Amino acid sequence: MVNTSVTLCGWTLDNPVIPASGVFGYGEALRDYYDPNLLGTFSFKGTTLEPRFGNAGPRVADCPAGMLNAVGLQNPGVHHVIEHELPRLKTFFHKKVIANVSGFSIDEYVQCCRLLSREEQVGLIELNISCPNVHGGGMAFGVCAADAARVTRAVKDVSAKPVFVKLSPNVSDIVSIAKACADAGADGLSLINTLLGMRIDPATRKPVLGNVMGGLSGPAVFPVALRMVYQVAQAVPLPVMGMGGVASARDVVEMMLAGATAVQVGAQNLVDPFACARIIDDLPHVMARYGIESLSDIIGGAWK
Repeated sequence: MVNTSVTLCGWTLDNPVIPASGVFGYGEALRDYYDPNLLGTFSFKGTTLEPRFGNAGPRVADCPAGMLNAVGLQNPGVHHVIEHELPRLKTFFHKKVIANVSGFSIDEYVQCCRLLSREEQVGLIELNISCPNVHGGGMAFGVCAADAARVTRAVKDVSAKPVFVKLSPNVSDIVSIAKACADAGADGLSLINTLLGMRIDPATRKPVLGNVMGGLSGPAVFPVALRMVYQVAQAVPLPVMGMGGVASARDVVEMMLAGATAVQVGAQNLVDPFACARIIDDLPHVMARYGIESLSDIIGGAWK
């Protein structure tokens, strides 16, 4: 019998498979397809202090082996989430969740994280300092080591829960930013967020996305994500949640061999609503194929 459980900062998950922020909403998005309690947990939709309508459309564009999105952090705001979404979630999801938080100033991050970290249903905070779809804040904090450290330290000062910082791949040296976050007190790291890209419509001679640029996700980014997880997990003594183009149980195993303790699945859920359930079902078979008895034993196994 294989063991699929993993542990994040003392929080034991039945398996490492986690829908990434933005693809599972606040738990309602895919519950009609399968029981969400099958999941290790999920990262809920990126939440800001105040409600946001998001970017003007079009917000999504196709591209080979992936997609671009520029949703722009549309969400109802943290107070609505606490008063309405979390109580509704508790009626059908019986595990703690990951609270994904974004902001446009350090003070916004601090206020939002202070509130969410008090919630019993929140297992950890995922600090999104790497969103490429918004102007001001967002990715600006994630591309400078000093800024990343400042926001990490400020949130750690007020958070009652572990804080994982979500890193941007749109940098020349992701290891230096990871180290800055670790030095500032981060409990873990999530990587990668989407790569900045764009499409142009030859017929109109204009950018396809209303925001001009957006985040590239899907299988095309998996090798980049795997490389960055491999580099960062060896460089900092923190647990890592790996993500970026994950689409199969084999991808999960690869991410864990690169150093990830848990693995988030993003765009594949938009292609196949059953993606996470299928990956969880396939995982024991893939483990048996490669002689893996316990997933926790293979974390960083490719470093040797």
